[in-house]
Amino acid sequence: MYLPPHDPHVDDPMRFKPLFRIHLMERKCATVECMYGHKGPHNGHIQIVKKDEFSTKCNQTDHHRMSGGRQEEFRTWLREEWGRTLEDIFHEHMQELILMKFIYTSQYDNCLTYRRIYLPPSSPDDLIKPGLFKGTYGSHGLEIVMLSFHGKKAKGTKITGDPNIPAGQQTVEIDLAHPLQLPDIENLRDFSELSRIVLEVQEQVRREEQEQEHRQEEEDRSQQAASQPAAKPLGGEGAEGEETAAGAEGTTQDKAPASQPFVLPMGVISRNEDYPRTCRICFYGTGLIAGHGFTSPERTPGVFVLFDEDRFGFIWLELKSFSLYSRIKVSFQNAEAPSREAFDEMLKNIQSLAT
Repeated sequence: MYLPPHDPHVDDPMRFKPLFRIHLMERKCATVECMYGHKGPHNGHIQIVKKDEFSTKCNQTDHHRMSGGRQEEFRTWLREEWGRTLEDIFHEHMQELILMKFIYTSQYDNCLTYRRIYLPPSSPDDLIKPGLFKGTYGSHGLEIVMLSFHGKKAKGTKITGDPNIPAGQQTVEIDLAHPLQLPDIENLRDFSELSRIVLEVQEQVRREEQEQEHRQEEEDRSQQAASQPAAKPLGGEGAEGEETAAGAEGTTQDKAPASQPFVLPMGVISRNEDYPRTCRICFYGTGLIAGHGFTSPERTPGVFVLFDEDRFGFIWLELKSFSLYSRIKVSFQNAEAPSREAFDEMLKNIQSLAT
């Protein structure tokens, strides 16, 4: 198992933890050992379910138990998973979330189903190379997100989830057609100024979507009314060309400086204060928030901040919080990228499995 580094150190390397091992014997036999727990290897089982999927089962789950009971197991898990003790965590809400995660993960006792992750396809036109990133999620700690590009959109899909937003959901969506011009560094410290800029773009996006829907309805009605192919009205082709040019202008990033000063506005909470103080470019985006159990999910406005090839951030406007993401640089074998169409279909399947 590859575990993210301890919160909030997103730039630290992933941690490695063996969960099972296979001994190949003579006569094409094999034995499986579960490595979970602290009492050493013990009897386990592996089953190939279907292509790109297998399951593991521990046959001696009593080896996972500790003499001090669940309390000792929780404290040991807390040190290993979070790099801290319960006494280090003063925030009551964070204690509650960590306890929920322990209860949820420990109930499986290494009886798990694994599915292969295919890395997203890349294109020379992509803002940065797509891939897997470690990100800070407040009291939830570090989570793994897959960044992929889809034309005028970029999506961050959760590979690991939490009690609020499960794996498979699009945690952030970036509108590459709407870059944001941040104010100067002094005005950027004013949260209300950043909020005003973002909400203005949100309103612009809403109007554009309504106009697009209206144009689509008009085209549908025109096609239904037409009894035979008719020539386009004068200026129609030119108007379409103008629209395409405008769209191209929107997606083409303005010649932004190589870097510009960046600082979080006052009042925005960040788990990691060691974020870069310069950025390349920012875009309007939306972030998914929900209550426990993925109740009442909604997309809220935010700011996508590109720092460099391996780091980006997202300011959650409504939550007044900041997530910092850092690229996972582990080389995963047999995770070659599929086509764009196949990858989009895989994302839909991941989302349906998570729900």
